[in-house]
Amino acid sequence: MVWAPAGLGEIGAGDDLGSLVVDLLRQDAHGVLDGDVLVLTSKVVSKAEGRQVHAEDREQTITDETVRVVATRRHARGVTRIVENRLGLVMAAAGVDGSNTPEGVVLALPVDPDASARALRAAVQRAFGVQIGVLVSDTAGRAWREGVTDLAIGAAGIVVLDDLRGSRDASGRLLEATVVAVADELAATAELVKGKAAGRPLAVVRGAGRYVTAQDGPGARAMVRASDEDMFRLGSAEAYAEGWAAGRRAAGEG
Repeated sequence: MVWAPAGLGEIGAGDDLGSLVVDLLRQDAHGVLDGDVLVLTSKVVSKAEGRQVHAEDREQTITDETVRVVATRRHARGVTRIVENRLGLVMAAAGVDGSNTPEGVVLALPVDPDASARALRAAVQRAFGVQIGVLVSDTAGRAWREGVTDLAIGAAGIVVLDDLRGSRDASGRLLEATVVAVADELAATAELVKGKAAGRPLAVVRGAGRYVTAQDGPGARAMVRASDEDMFRLGSAEAYAEGWAAGRRAAGEG
């Protein structure tokens, strides 16, 4: 079961998200049970942290949040930069976004989404005496698929990756490469009830208690693929240009 309680309200810089979420959950008819997973949209975390930026500073903010440029494309509306941000996430515009914000304002991603998830988990568990998981989610595109989906950028008390390698499928075949992105699947599920414009940034997933852990765990950062295992670190045009330049250097032409 998945639902999105109404009534969290607009979040401002300095607001105590833990207290606000606890108050919201106290009013919710479903209550809070052991094994529940809370999924909170990253925008409300960013707002509480004061990560608002004037829209005219958007491009500089993207630059400040970037640690590596993956691809740059010019189009009729301007330039899109696909970059790796300081959280290790590869996203358009480093995750800097202006949706669901006041006119003239954009938001950078939270400073440390895993820490934010841990803090919210501690507040809710203390208030209700339960063991839960918490995810902080954000929206991103996928390289080989149309459309966007939500993924987990922060996590606490959740098995973020379920490694099935070494087990067997229903036909008895050995699984050699299957690692399930549990946190991303829960984040995407939660977005179906939160919506993009319904003003419900928090969702509760009930029935996934087998993935909830006693300890906070490694967080969503554990889901970021290591650079030496990333076969697609550059956009196609950038990879071609780099390979061409390397070829010229090897041939002694430059």
